Amino acid sequence: MNQKNFDYLKDQVKFTGFGDSLEPEMKEKMQKQVPEFQLYHNAKFGNDVSTAVLHFKKSEQTDMYFFNKYELTLKLENNADMMKQTFFIGKANNVTLKEAYNLMNGRAVNKDLNNKEGQAYNAWLQMDFKETDKNGNYQLKHFHQNYGFDLAKELAKHPIKELASEQDKTRLLESLQKGNRQAVTFLKEGNEQRMYVEANPRFKSVNIYDGSMQRVHSQSQKEKNTSEQSVKQNAKKENQKQEVGDEGGDFDQPKQKRSRRKGQSIS
Repeated sequence: MNQKNFDYLKDQVKFTGFGDSLEPEMKEKMQKQVPEFQLYHNAKFGNDVSTAVLHFKKSEQTDMYFFNKYELTLKLENNADMMKQTFFIGKANNVTLKEAYNLMNGRAVNKDLNNKEGQAYNAWLQMDFKETDKNGNYQLKHFHQNYGFDLAKELAKHPIKELASEQDKTRLLESLQKGNRQAVTFLKEGNEQRMYVEANPRFKSVNIYDGSMQRVHSQSQKEKNTSEQSVKQNAKKENQKQEVGDEGGDFDQPKQKRSRRKGQSIS
């Protein structure tokens, strides 16, 4: 067995979010020099249950093994359907287990990535639940740094107590960038109210939820929705006059119903 290869792989597995419990079995497989093997990892996120299958393959020319991908199956609370997605592993652009879980819940994750030329860039990733590739995986949409989404600026539009402390603000930003739905404290008329926030880069905003995980719309959002509804109604009336119907839908709504969950703690 190639010891340096083993040390590299155990660190890669650990920092992808699977801990060190798989090390003994991985070492055993590598010592036997099998052409390829799989390791299994189970985890719970609140009442959601995940099973990951990690795929390893040996080089045909050397004794080196490679951690190529992991397949994540997710069972959400109060949802009979199972979700499945494959995440590929390389030298860069890897998605951790917790990030994968958040992505499969429809939330966005901020990552420092490299393009094909090796140039670094930053982007928000979010799954498009209405578009899959040839292997049945949901496509990952990229909202690049020049897209115009400023998380700190959007948070500042809300009376969030944690923004008053530079340390708390940094921790909040880091949590939201990982894709968490984070608990915060809203200050309203001298009263404190427990709320939850998550990043929404596609619409250059943040989603707000109350303590019961009900979506809360801000005044600006209500005005925007009212304006959009008015435009749609006018367009519908015009179409009716022309006896032409044309309806559209939001492509980003997931195929599977997502359960309402309590916010992830900062980790």
